[in-house]
Amino acid sequence: MESNKNRRGPTIKAAVLVIFLVAAIVIARFTPLREHLTVERLGLLLEAAGPWAPVAYIGTYAAGVCLFIPGTLLATVGAAIFGPYYGFLYVWVGAMLGASLAFFIGRYLGRDFAASLVCDKLGKYDEAIERNGFATVLYLRLVYFPFTPMNFGMGLTRVRFLDYFSGTALGIIVGTFIFTFFVGTIKDVWSSGQWGGLLSWKILFSLGLFVFSFFIPKTIERLRVSQKTWIA
Repeated sequence: MESNKNRRGPTIKAAVLVIFLVAAIVIARFTPLREHLTVERLGLLLEAAGPWAPVAYIGTYAAGVCLFIPGTLLATVGAAIFGPYYGFLYVWVGAMLGASLAFFIGRYLGRDFAASLVCDKLGKYDEAIERNGFATVLYLRLVYFPFTPMNFGMGLTRVRFLDYFSGTALGIIVGTFIFTFFVGTIKDVWSSGQWGGLLSWKILFSLGLFVFSFFIPKTIERLRVSQKTWIA
């Protein structure tokens, strides 16, 4: 009887997690919410927030991460509104806050149930993730593993939160800077109306970084394969 009660708790929490994830996807994909996530509408909202605009944006980004709203959309809005530098800072903080919230949701609601399903073979992978948490998270972030699913999924594993947080913080910082710098710089030129600025070093540099970002996953994967070959 008691064993059934012990199993009931994790099962109920796992069911709540599934309901939450399904509801989040439905809200993001099939409601008018996404229509409000535009530069114009968010700009008006943030203008009304005054000095609290960065906090409002970071909170919106964090909630968006948990609701499966595409990060590129949220980052584009942030870079366009705040510019390449502050935009980078606010996007990175919002992404980290959202990633942490999603991790804890997955950890609290799904970890016990996931642990009960782990067999001996999967248990070895679970232990390996715990031992090499930082490296695993960093690698997956650098190869652009889907952001939000990974946030929830890592919460189901034995990875330590500190390893997850630091791996995420370091793993997304390059891609976030490249993207926000590119979008923010283009938006600055667009707003100024000085189209000659499109040939400035800043634009060319941001464009070069943006193109380079597409090669990061392949570069990391090749280095990983080369390292395995060398060790073997």
